[in-house]
Amino acid sequence: MTTVPMNQLLETYEIDAAWQREFYEWMHANPELAMQEHETHARILKELERFDCEVIAPIGGTGICAVFTNGDGPVVLHRADFDALPVTEATGVDYAATTGTMHACGHDIHTAALLGVCDFMDHTREHWAGTFIALFQPAEETAEGAAAMVEDGLVDRIPHPDVCFGQHVMPGRAGEVMSKPGPQFAACDSIRITIPGRSAHGSMPHNSIDPTFTAAMIIARLQGIVGREVNPADFAVVTVASVHAGSTINIIPAEAELVLNCRFYSDKVKAKVYASIERIVHAEVAASGAEGEATIEFFAHGELLTNDEALYETVRARFDEAFGETSVTADPKTVSEDFPTIPTAFGVPYLFWLIGCTPQDVWDKAVAEDRVDLDVPVNHMPAFLPEYEPTIRAATDAGVVAALTLLARAE
Repeated sequence: MTTVPMNQLLETYEIDAAWQREFYEWMHANPELAMQEHETHARILKELERFDCEVIAPIGGTGICAVFTNGDGPVVLHRADFDALPVTEATGVDYAATTGTMHACGHDIHTAALLGVCDFMDHTREHWAGTFIALFQPAEETAEGAAAMVEDGLVDRIPHPDVCFGQHVMPGRAGEVMSKPGPQFAACDSIRITIPGRSAHGSMPHNSIDPTFTAAMIIARLQGIVGREVNPADFAVVTVASVHAGSTINIIPAEAELVLNCRFYSDKVKAKVYASIERIVHAEVAASGAEGEATIEFFAHGELLTNDEALYETVRARFDEAFGETSVTADPKTVSEDFPTIPTAFGVPYLFWLIGCTPQDVWDKAVAEDRVDLDVPVNHMPAFLPEYEPTIRAATDAGVVAALTLLARAE
């Protein structure tokens, strides 16, 4: 492991800022939804032609891996996601998307930063040894992309990494590198519940078994799980995100559908809550007198994202060395990610950190006035737009520092 200070290593090569900015603005202006990222896929492949690497694509639809080999040594994988969201942009920048699709989660920063890391690693081979893998992943927003790449043979198609890295822009002072051990993002699932009933004319409710009434009882009881069955010291969310029943004004429908979204920092708490959901759903359907049984379908699964403590300690020391007071400790977030699917498939430890992206004056004012939740645009909002310069610099440099923590030559 190197004893050369990370800030000195970062100074050994200067990335072409104009090239990186142009790519970012192109990607921001041309967002594509999950599993439809064909132009983005082609543009990333074009950018990778600049480097001496082996490109393996497609993997899992539009996924790409770029493998930089440089002699014997550790193997480090860094992942960036590149799909967008069905959000109409309201940032007002001259490179804003105009199609009703938007990079409202910062994946354009993630991708531009990882290409910047590729550029750095390709031009500084005298300072490192081993293998660096840049993995560009589709369909993070739908929790499909990582699994699709694994199912398409990822584990057998690239060198086996020793560690995996990833990062995400989040609200916070632009340029801060925020990391922590243990749980960083919550585990999540969506749950589709189909509630049986008996249809009848709206004027004859006595002939029906009304699934909308059953659904209402289920919704009411679901709200009591977190408040009355989960220890207040634990974290759990049970959200009824969608309710649907019927299609006309005078017919009691034959079934109703609920879609839930649930999040946890503990698999033990998750198991308890899911057992409670199933108990409540089946009991309320039985109480309604319905002849059929409810169906409960889990989908859009996200594993608990929990950072390896030993890897965190190793990389955090280098973050502190490189970034000084802008290397800070992250708070756990209630959002979710499919990133853990990749290191889990390889059976290796991982570290996933956050990059602050809010203009510093906006953030500091909102914190001082206790208005962060009101005044700071967050991921998935139409006005979400990272402050480019400090955010891309921190994201690129953090990717370089993490990789060099394992790959840098001892000098």
